[in-house]
Amino acid sequence: MTASLPRPAAGDRTAFDFSALGARERYKLMIGTIIPRPIALVTTVDEEGRVNAAPFSFFNCLSADPPILALGVENNPDMSFKHTGHNIRMTEVFTVNIVSFAIAEAMHVCAAKFPRGVDELKEAGLTAVPGTRIAAPYIREAPAAFECRRHVTLELGRSRQIILGEILFAHYTEGIVDEALHVDPSGIDAIARLGGDTCATIRDRFDMATPRL
Repeated sequence: MTASLPRPAAGDRTAFDFSALGARERYKLMIGTIIPRPIALVTTVDEEGRVNAAPFSFFNCLSADPPILALGVENNPDMSFKHTGHNIRMTEVFTVNIVSFAIAEAMHVCAAKFPRGVDELKEAGLTAVPGTRIAAPYIREAPAAFECRRHVTLELGRSRQIILGEILFAHYTEGIVDEALHVDPSGIDAIARLGGDTCATIRDRFDMATPRL
């Protein structure tokens, strides 16, 4: 449905009462406003060791001590777990692969609703490499990848989970990280999700030092 709201007078701000909006309306406002959002291409394995890959733009880092990442994982319309949520629940591990511009189209292939058991990485032309600390593989073509163990899962109602993962091990393409542990953003060349089907790169950058009193 479309929100029925009075048009604001000139100079006023457009306002929305989120308690009066449906879930889809809230979603559209949030994803169009909270931008850019990094994209995690998450690899997991099921109980039989079969690999699954799926992209998530409800994703970010939350803490460095302990090193924690967060994923917003939606359930199926019937409230059953999707492949990623199911696999993490059963195996307790997952790998977050950062999506560069070079693998953007391959990431998009992984977003298709393949049946359980289909190897999305193979369909997308990406290469699974065995994890160092966990069973879930990382993607060779990704500029960076974090092997994670599930730290805690927050159930947000019936439709969504927030999965916090502790980073156990990290992989980078050679040359991206220097001796001082500075990560070259041009080497990562990450893409970000905006609203709808629109994405962006991080190729336009500027420096802004923190002010000192």
